[in-house]
Amino acid sequence: MNAQLRGRMVNPWLAATVSFLPIVFVFLTLFLVMPTPLPSLETLGKMPWYAPLGGLAGAVAVFGGLAFIDKVGAGPFNGLTLTANIITSLALDAFGLFGLQAAGFKPLPWLGGLMMAAGVVFIAKTAGKKDEGESHGMSGKLLYPFILVAGALMAIGVVWNSQLRGALVNPWLAATVSFVPVVFAFALMVLLKPTPLPTREDLAGVRWWMPLAGITGAVAVFAGLLFVDKVGAGALNGLLITANLLTSVALDHFGWLGMRQVKAGPPRLLGAALMVGGIVLISVF
Repeated sequence: MNAQLRGRMVNPWLAATVSFLPIVFVFLTLFLVMPTPLPSLETLGKMPWYAPLGGLAGAVAVFGGLAFIDKVGAGPFNGLTLTANIITSLALDAFGLFGLQAAGFKPLPWLGGLMMAAGVVFIAKTAGKKDEGESHGMSGKLLYPFILVAGALMAIGVVWNSQLRGALVNPWLAATVSFVPVVFAFALMVLLKPTPLPTREDLAGVRWWMPLAGITGAVAVFAGLLFVDKVGAGALNGLLITANLLTSVALDHFGWLGMRQVKAGPPRLLGAALMVGGIVLISVF
């Protein structure tokens, strides 16, 4: 949805702004409808300075997909971001970074993480073969470090959002505060780089559901606000990623939602099995 929105909006900063604006509207509306409980001065005083930036950290990967997926291919992009997400999540849990309770090094969850990373590679390679053959070239590989950082920030953003929710108490208020800096940052970039702009023909092709792409992703962010401190960063992100990729495999296999039908062959099924096995190791142990 975001990729198609970017195609119609032309300017990636404008596309990102349009994608995130409905999220702020929805969460702000929910906060106005359910304004209690509210944070106290004590909880606000304990809030880390970086907590309101959780949404912005996660938005780096969204913008990376908007701007770079056509340069490196869908398979490598998703493979790199999700693998970095998994490994970072396990490190956050192991070392107790950003206020999480340190769980120490546990071999089986890390084995699960490696299994998930391998599963991502199998799925991403079969998803991206056609793209990679279309002359992305060596220049696309120069973006790989940025993509890895974006994937790591996805995992870190979940933890920051959880701490924001703890400080602000009201989850709707926390979600609103998390996404306001995202809209501000992208709107500022539109003002700094206002070109290119979409034509009337481009705007005529915008379907009603395209600007809602950000809201679909916000569901995962809200889940992080509520649950990461209960299940751990590794388990939460592992479950989200597994559900994400298994749904993607099903969408391709059955050609749902207008997707081009791509049958799930042995590599994809092996990748799916590795991911399921990996998340079991991370969640149980």
